[in-house]
Amino acid sequence: MVGMKKWTLFLLIATAVILSCNRAAYDEAPLPDWSAHKAIPAMLAGLDTGRTYLSVYSSIYSLSEHKTHDLTATVSMRNVHPTDTVYLTQADYFNTDGDLVKHYLQFPILIEPLETLEIVINERDRTGGTGANFIFHWSADSTIPPPYFEAVMISTTGSQGLSFTTKGVPIPNEE
Repeated sequence: MVGMKKWTLFLLIATAVILSCNRAAYDEAPLPDWSAHKAIPAMLAGLDTGRTYLSVYSSIYSLSEHKTHDLTATVSMRNVHPTDTVYLTQADYFNTDGDLVKHYLQFPILIEPLETLEIVINERDRTGGTGANFIFHWSADSTIPPPYFEAVMISTTGSQGLSFTTKGVPIPNEE
């Protein structure tokens, strides 16, 4: 009987260690690998530039301001033009207090015609908070529409689900 208790305790500890390792990996998602989308700086010459703000919710309040519900956010960056390329030069994620959480681009990237690139913020990643947001800097030919930015937030527990979207809005370029 004593051997069985030790074995059970060992299994409980091993399971806890494995689960905590998996949770850490799940909480800290790596940056997307956009090396296949890397833009050459000369591609950006002569293009118009713009900026877009997108609200993203890592969590929302539930029942009161003292309880929050965590969400997974999928941020879509879409080129809506059927024949021309757009370029992203910055994709910065900010928390509720306006503090920079993460730079998602290490170099300018291109989005091919009608292509969508995505950033996923894991449900357990609470760094953004209830008022998280992105600011995107982009470049495109003046004759095509700007890229389209949208976020889909979702969470499911048992048979209950919660989902909603937000859409990017243009903001003036900094002078």
